[in-house]
Amino acid sequence: MYEQIAANKRRTVLIIAAFVLLVVAVVEAINYLTGGGIIGLVIAGVIALVGSVGAYYNSDKVALAMSRAHPADPREYARYHNIVEGLCIASGLPKPRLYIVDDPAPNAFATGRNPQHAAVAVTTGLLEKMNRVELEGVLAHELSHIRNYDILVSTITVTLVGVVALLSDFFLRFMFWGGRRDRNDSNDSGPLGAILAILGIVLLVLAPLVARLMQLALSRRRESLADASGVTMTRYPPGLISALKKLQEDSSVVHTASKATAHLWIEEPLETEPSKPGARINRLFSTHPPLEERIKALESM
Repeated sequence: MYEQIAANKRRTVLIIAAFVLLVVAVVEAINYLTGGGIIGLVIAGVIALVGSVGAYYNSDKVALAMSRAHPADPREYARYHNIVEGLCIASGLPKPRLYIVDDPAPNAFATGRNPQHAAVAVTTGLLEKMNRVELEGVLAHELSHIRNYDILVSTITVTLVGVVALLSDFFLRFMFWGGRRDRNDSNDSGPLGAILAILGIVLLVLAPLVARLMQLALSRRRESLADASGVTMTRYPPGLISALKKLQEDSSVVHTASKATAHLWIEEPLETEPSKPGARINRLFSTHPPLEERIKALESM
């Protein structure tokens, strides 16, 4: 377990560095295509630095706001609070902030930068459809993300993926409407200048996809690890198995979920039914391993 936590911290440093480099590359492509010069390079560094620092300290707030989560009242949601308190005492974790998402689809996610600054959010549908043992399994899964420091990388990617997508989209639209400066100087004219311009445009087009693929690479393995870690916390695999089976049978989707936050949830929150619009793309870029595989792995424990 401690080796896993250390590995997650190392991956955190690597993924933040990779996203910083991607943001710098995107801004530098914009700088070249619009003729920003040395000022553009400085802006690229500032945007990358501010984006990374902002993501570290505020990405949990962004994720909760995007999901329209609100604090869970201790009296109204006493069972929710009691289960989390019991699991935290058993595992030695500080109690995270607890939130509710008003949505009939059963789902949950954890967010934050470390166990001392963490939050767990569940939908009203999850609280209604899960019995106590199943809810304990789901919450143990989310607390495992906190204990294993999965939440740090997962939450930061919400903000940084958004930064890359917004920058690329904004400046592609800007250039489309005539924002590119004409380059007549000898350094930027000729075949080399044309090739660099094309490469810059290609980077702006592909950057959101690259950011998304980086996000996917982080998510799938961590869900399976959190399943295994969660059942060691409860010492009762049937609880989480039963919860995952209920999630498998339920086809409803979380209305406040988006592609940016999909990897945070315990189960794919977007539409994956073959007959529904956008389902094929959602399945192709799913941030979660199939529930069948996760259930089978738990049953073998």
